[in-house]
Amino acid sequence: MAERYALLSVSDKTGIALFAEGLVRNGFNIISTGGTAGQLREAGINAQEIADFTGFPEILDGRVKTLNPKVHGGILNIRNDKKHQATAAEHGIKNIDLVAVNLYPFEQTVVKPGVSFDEIIENVDIGGPSMVRSAAKNHAFVTVVVHTEDYKTVLEEIEKYGDTTPETRLKLAAKAYSHTALYDSVISGYLNARLGVKFPTEYTTGGRLKQNMRYGENPHQQAAFYSSPLNTEAGPANAAQRHGKELSFNNIADINAANELIKEFSQPAAVIIKHTNPCGAAVAGSAEAAYDAALACDPASAFGGVAAFNRGVDITLAKKLAELFFEVIIAPAFTEDAFELLRQKKSIRLMHIHLHAERDSELDFKKVTGGFLLQERDLHTFEHFGGANCPTKRKPAQEELNSLCFAWSVAKHVKSNAIIYARDTHTVGIGAGQMSRVDSGRIAAIKAQSPLKGCVMASDAFFPFRDSVDEAARHGITAIVSPGGSVRDTEVIAAADEAGIAMIFTGIRHFRH
Repeated sequence: MAERYALLSVSDKTGIALFAEGLVRNGFNIISTGGTAGQLREAGINAQEIADFTGFPEILDGRVKTLNPKVHGGILNIRNDKKHQATAAEHGIKNIDLVAVNLYPFEQTVVKPGVSFDEIIENVDIGGPSMVRSAAKNHAFVTVVVHTEDYKTVLEEIEKYGDTTPETRLKLAAKAYSHTALYDSVISGYLNARLGVKFPTEYTTGGRLKQNMRYGENPHQQAAFYSSPLNTEAGPANAAQRHGKELSFNNIADINAANELIKEFSQPAAVIIKHTNPCGAAVAGSAEAAYDAALACDPASAFGGVAAFNRGVDITLAKKLAELFFEVIIAPAFTEDAFELLRQKKSIRLMHIHLHAERDSELDFKKVTGGFLLQERDLHTFEHFGGANCPTKRKPAQEELNSLCFAWSVAKHVKSNAIIYARDTHTVGIGAGQMSRVDSGRIAAIKAQSPLKGCVMASDAFFPFRDSVDEAARHGITAIVSPGGSVRDTEVIAAADEAGIAMIFTGIRHFRH
């Protein structure tokens, strides 16, 4: 029987000694490099250094060690091709039938404090991806392993059949190409970000499977959740589920919507999300007071929604939350007694998301048939409207400015067309996703649980006609914020002046499709 060789060269050495031991037990000779070879020898496994196998030393500080015809020829030759076998014999090339490689830790290096650019570049793997891609291409004869969790399956098949099955080799090859593609996409993303290039000629992205979903938006749709490499921003991908059923596709979408809105506020705040739209939001002196105000906006819609807080949940707040069915509750912390109370409800999911100020520079995707759209995330904020344009005769009082700023922050997270009615720093009525802006205003008024007189209004985009302002005046709205910029702004301003409404034009639009 011909000699069989396995080439093992891994940065993540988890389980590699046991894997190598199993391969040796099944008749493989082990070839290895550097640290991997050292660890295998420490475990009592005879591992031949790659330089001894190729007859060529590692050069250029290890940059060139596996880029050698005896390595790639041993991997790539077609075993049942007579010409290939003759060439291999002529040049003393031995078959390499298994390649287990995982790549230089580029991601881990990038995030190291104080790391130099030179060190980052040295952690761009060249030989590793080359071997992986060669083995994957020749998967008809060669087994390629890039994930430590696949060691067990590979060994079981070799012990049972003498080799891996063709089906397994094909599956491992697909995994291998995904692995190198993700690796390259991370490097590309890092370098483009360093250069300030947002939209390169060729854009690549990738993710790691975080969770298979039971189904997607609907039961007939399959779905999965992936996390983006290098992203550390507070959000669903970096959250910890502390209790409850498995998250659904829709849960994760709602968690993201709630999390993005709660990030708008530094003071204690609560938001309630239903189908990615806010149905209540408030800022108050405590998380409990904010929750009371947010819930009061639309208690019927809150049922089965997602509640998010930027302060910890204590037992008093937990008791109130337990009175209503929420799919998910998000907070940076839960007191022990609050957690024990809420976990008695089996259907609820409790999520811990540690909020912090840093926002990631990742782009916003919108998938379309045959392609996708990329844009910067809408992270624009107004902390106050001190310098905003006020075209109306009446100027807003400070209390109105505070309410307008709050309402504007909420409007940014409501599907267009969006109209928000707010009093102080809590929502009173929310109209979302209508084809007509005036209809959004009417719906917001219908949804309101308390009189609108004395409230302020926010609109995510300009008013195409004065009808929305007339509708607001009918309800006693005292101040309005919108981007301005309509060809009928003069008519809109006149309508506000007729009703004694103060108006702010931000010059910024917050469409959300």
